[in-house]
Amino acid sequence: MKKFSRILRYLVEYKSQIALYFLSNLLTIVFGLFSLSMLAPVLQVLFRDEAVSTPSATKKTDILSFISDYIHNLVLKEGKLTALAYICITVVVFTILKNSFFYLAQYILNPIRNAVLRRVRDDIFTKTLFLPIGFFTEERKGDLISRMTNDINEVELSIMATLEVVFREPFAILITLSYMVSISPKLTMFLLVFLPITGLIIGRIGKSLKKSSNTAQELLANMLGIIDETLVGMRVIKAFGAEKHQHLRFMQVNNNLFRTKNKIAARREMASPFSEALGVITISIVLWYGGQLIFSNHSPLKAESFLIYIVLFTQIINPFKNLSTSFFNIQKGSAALDRIEQLLNVENTITEINQPKAINHFNESIEFKNVHFSYGQRKILDGIDLKIEKGKTVALVGASGAGKSTLADLVPRFHDVSSGEILIDGINVKELKLYDLRKLMGVVSQEPILFNDTIYSNITLGTGGANQDQVEEAARIAHAHNFITHKPEGYETTVGDRGNKLSGGERQRVTIARAVLKNPPILILDEATSSLDTESERIVQEAINSLMKNRTCIVIAHRLSTVQHADEIVVLEKGKIIQRGTHNSLMNEGGAYKRLVEMQQVK
Repeated sequence: MKKFSRILRYLVEYKSQIALYFLSNLLTIVFGLFSLSMLAPVLQVLFRDEAVSTPSATKKTDILSFISDYIHNLVLKEGKLTALAYICITVVVFTILKNSFFYLAQYILNPIRNAVLRRVRDDIFTKTLFLPIGFFTEERKGDLISRMTNDINEVELSIMATLEVVFREPFAILITLSYMVSISPKLTMFLLVFLPITGLIIGRIGKSLKKSSNTAQELLANMLGIIDETLVGMRVIKAFGAEKHQHLRFMQVNNNLFRTKNKIAARREMASPFSEALGVITISIVLWYGGQLIFSNHSPLKAESFLIYIVLFTQIINPFKNLSTSFFNIQKGSAALDRIEQLLNVENTITEINQPKAINHFNESIEFKNVHFSYGQRKILDGIDLKIEKGKTVALVGASGAGKSTLADLVPRFHDVSSGEILIDGINVKELKLYDLRKLMGVVSQEPILFNDTIYSNITLGTGGANQDQVEEAARIAHAHNFITHKPEGYETTVGDRGNKLSGGERQRVTIARAVLKNPPILILDEATSSLDTESERIVQEAINSLMKNRTCIVIAHRLSTVQHADEIVVLEKGKIIQRGTHNSLMNEGGAYKRLVEMQQVK
C-alpha cells in the first residue's frame, strides 16, 4: 500500500467528490438489488394459486418477506394483472435509477482519475527540470523518457483505470453478501469458505506478474534509448555502414520485449476465465448444498428464496472477476509506479539554504578557494585557487579531461564543489538564490542548443518581456539579423528539431543573440567556434567579440588562437593548475602551454 501513497495523497484533495462517488455507487447497488428482489415474490405470488389466500400473520423482518407480503396484498386488492403492471413499472424505474447513478459515478470519477495522472506527469517533469546536471550524465535518456511516457501510460491503464473497480466492487460484494446472509446465513457461511482460497491462488499468480512487468518497462526504456541514438547518429550510422549493427541491437531488445509481453499477457488473460471457472465451480457446490437443505425439510430456506439466492450469487461473480482482473492489472502497473517513484525520490543535491541571499549585481570578482570536485570516486579538480576580477577575460586551456568544463560549470552551480568554496563578491555561491545566481550568467556552449520553436522564441528563452526591437538589436550584435530577415517567415521561422533547419553558424549566432538579450555581467564560453567552417567561424567570432565587451568572461579554449588576447590564461592538467599568465609570458616560460600552441601551429 505504501507504493500507492502518492496517488492516495492526490485523491485526498478530491474527498468531497469521492464521497459523492461512493454514494452514487451505493445507490447503484441498492437499486440493482431491489430490482432483483422482485423476482422471487413475483414467482411466489403471481404464479402459485395459494398466493391469493390471506397472508400469514407471523411477523417477518427480512426484505423478501416484506416485498412478498406487499405484493400479496396488492394482488388481493387490485388483481394479478394490475399488480404485474405496477411491478413492471417499479422494476423499470429502479433500473433507470440504477443506471443513472452508475453514470453519475463515472462522471465524477473520470475527472478525478485524469487529474491524478496530470499531477503525476507534472511532478515528474518538474522534478526532472530541477535535477542537477550530473544526474543526466549518469542516466540514459531513453530510460528517462520511458518513465515520463510509457510508465505513466502503464499506470493509467493498469492502476487508474481500475479505480472504479476497486472503489465499487467491494461495496457490491459486501452489500450483496449481506443480503444473501439475510436469506440463508448457513449457506452463505458455506460459500465464504471458498473465497479466501480463490484470493490466495490469484495473489500468487499476480506476484509473478509484477516482476515480468518491471522487466518489460526496462526493455522498453532500452528500446527508446536505441531509437534516440539511431535518429541522432543517423549520419554516422550511414557513413560507417552500421545499419545492420543498429538493427541487430534493436531486434535483440525488441524480441526480448516480445517474449516478456507475451508472458505478461498470458498471466493477465488468465485472470478472467480462471475466476469465472472458480465461480461456476462454487455455484455448482452451492446448488448441491442448497438443494440438500431444501430437500431435507430441516431448513427455513424455500425454493423461491433459494432461486433469488442463486441469482444474487451470480451478481457477485462479475465483481469478483473484475477484482481479480484488477489485481493482476495493479500488480502490472505497480512495476511502472515503482520506476516513477524512483525518479521522484531522486535526491536533488543542488539545493538552496533556508534563507538564501539575493544578488542582483556583480561588482568585484569570482574566486575559487581550494576547490576540489569528484564524480563518484574519480577526482576531476584538485585544489583550484583562482580569482577572476570583474571585467577580465580568463581562458581555461588544457588537454581533454583536464577539468576545464567542470571548473566553468561550478560557477552557475551546475555541480557543487566536493570541498572548498566558490565566492562571488565575497559570498559563497551556496548562500545565494539559485535563480539570482544564474541570472548573472550567460552560457554559449560548443554545441548550440535550440528548441523546435521559432527563432524569436529561441532568442527570448528565459528572458521574458523582451519586445521586437530588443530582440532585433540582440540579433544585430550577434550578426544574426541579416540571415534571419532573409528567411521567408523572418523571426517567426521555426528552427526544426535541434535547430536542424539552420546551418551550424546560424544556430550558433542565434544562441549568441540569446545571450546578448539576457545581457549578463558574467559570460561562460565553451569554445563556440570549434565545430564551424572558416567563414562561419569568422562571423561567429566577431559576434562573440561583440558579446564579450564590458563583461567578465570565462572562456574554455580548444583553439588557442582565439584566446591569445585573454587577460589571463590558466593551464589545467589532471585537475590542477600547472601554469597561468598572459599568452606572451607563458610562451616565454615554456612548458605545457607552449607545447599546446606549437602542436596547433599557432604563430
